[in-house]
Amino acid sequence: MADRIHLTLGCTVCKNKNYHFSTGKKKEKKVELKKFCRACGKQTPHKEVKS
Repeated sequence: MADRIHLTLGCTVCKNKNYHFSTGKKKEKKVELKKFCRACGKQTPHKEVKS
């Protein structure tokens, strides 16, 4: 079956780890998305961090 990689996204402003999800094994670069941060109270860029 397909292997999955578990990722954690952290806010770049307050460094909170907010989102967890999994992707396929074939990954070229680090994930960066604009997501809502509860601590900041607004949408901020979130980058992939160590779990």
